[in-house]
Amino acid sequence: MGKKPNKFIAQASTTMVPTVSPIKSVSAEVLEAISAIGNQFAIQGEFVEGHEIESGHINTTYMATYEAADGSHQRYILQRINQNVFKKPLAVMRNVECVTRHINWKVLRVKKDLGGQTLNLYPGRGGRFWVEGPNGGIWRCYNYIEGCQTYDVVENTRQAYQAARAFGSFQDLVSDLSPDDLEETIPDFHNTPKRYQRLMEVAAADSKGRLESVRAEFDFIQARAGITSVLLDLQAEGKIPVRVTHNDTKINNVMIDAETDEAVCVIDLDTVMPGLSLYDFGDLVRTATSPAEEDETDLSKVQMRMPMYEALVEGYLDSAGDFINDTEVDHLAFSGKLITLEIGIRFLTDHLEGDVYFKIHRENHNLDRCRTQLALVQRIEEQEEAMVKFARKVRRGRK
Repeated sequence: MGKKPNKFIAQASTTMVPTVSPIKSVSAEVLEAISAIGNQFAIQGEFVEGHEIESGHINTTYMATYEAADGSHQRYILQRINQNVFKKPLAVMRNVECVTRHINWKVLRVKKDLGGQTLNLYPGRGGRFWVEGPNGGIWRCYNYIEGCQTYDVVENTRQAYQAARAFGSFQDLVSDLSPDDLEETIPDFHNTPKRYQRLMEVAAADSKGRLESVRAEFDFIQARAGITSVLLDLQAEGKIPVRVTHNDTKINNVMIDAETDEAVCVIDLDTVMPGLSLYDFGDLVRTATSPAEEDETDLSKVQMRMPMYEALVEGYLDSAGDFINDTEVDHLAFSGKLITLEIGIRFLTDHLEGDVYFKIHRENHNLDRCRTQLALVQRIEEQEEAMVKFARKVRRGRK
């Protein structure tokens, strides 16, 4: 990613608190299994040790260390795809392989500045980039990116800038990759009209008798039914194109250089598939602009912090500004509102169905999550005009 001077880069980073991925020792039996899986990949050297990395909520991940002939050590990531979540793991692997191959080709050809580090898949025996484990399952092997760290929460504008810059750079690197080359592994993932229609169906059935107790939230969403199809309508009109998108734009999916505090690359590519660039930016707005937890019950803590939004716009347009069009820029603020509304719809749907999808840890947990999202929608609406003007101003300054 480029070194373009920016007010957000200039900020001190002493308040940034890195995430330390919990590493857990494993039994001798698991250690033997890690070694057996690693030996199926094109890894040089002898297996030394392995540990489980407990960060992440979906896949099983191990870090394996190998010793080369010269005595140096190299670490690798071995990961099993969770087939309860990803029903078509080979389709996921085809997408990941396509994207990583394209990014590495692009880095070598165009000399994009990614701190010299990108995600690489190692081939297994037979040349495929995945293998079957001794107890079943689909496994892959990545390079371990040394000298980097991640963050769980966006605490300042510098972090927001770096996260948006990283995801914008990712989109830039794959902007000339045809979405037709990838499979939609989670159909209608961000189809907000379908999410809304599902809520209407669940509310009509009201199988748990909860509708009357959430009438205010339900009415809030119904009043905004007209905006659910805006982005898809623009796509149908040819005003915004389908692109290759990441679809999980949380800051902890950005590797940050430990010395420079600059973004190196994005990780967790399992949800990469065809989509709209605004889906990725919208989820950045949802997750980075408010200081409140996703299930905060004190809604006065829910804010849309304009400085955070401005940092997101600056970072995103610094890296993605060359390929996105004016219509996309005009809808950066709207995308944050739409994706936040969509997640609120999903939480309310699950609450009405009896909490069958999202895990809950207390009574009305999904309802609390829904209310937090809807409060942020309202905060965005209160500042949406200023948000649109800022994005346009930044766009003009880069032309």
